[in-house]
Amino acid sequence: MGLPESHAEQAPRDRRREMVGEVVSDKMAKTVVVVVKRLTRHAKYGKVIRRVTRLKAHDEKNECHVGDRVRLRETRPLSKDKHFRVVQVLEKAKAL
Repeated sequence: MGLPESHAEQAPRDRRREMVGEVVSDKMAKTVVVVVKRLTRHAKYGKVIRRVTRLKAHDEKNECHVGDRVRLRETRPLSKDKHFRVVQVLEKAKAL
């Protein structure tokens, strides 16, 4: 007796990656550029290295601005470079 089809289709959706990063550009319509920082260890020498990844993410309501901390979730390809969407604004940027 197998699983119902609806359950089988939902399984991959649970494995979508989530990341937290900072918005560095909001100049495009419904798109933001987010920098995700992470620490990795060098394979040979063991030194801890800072790595930075720039991701384009879909922002449906244009609610994100430069400096905001946001949570991203992986989604289907929305364009050539856009494979993530903004799930939540964790912290708004401080006004100057």
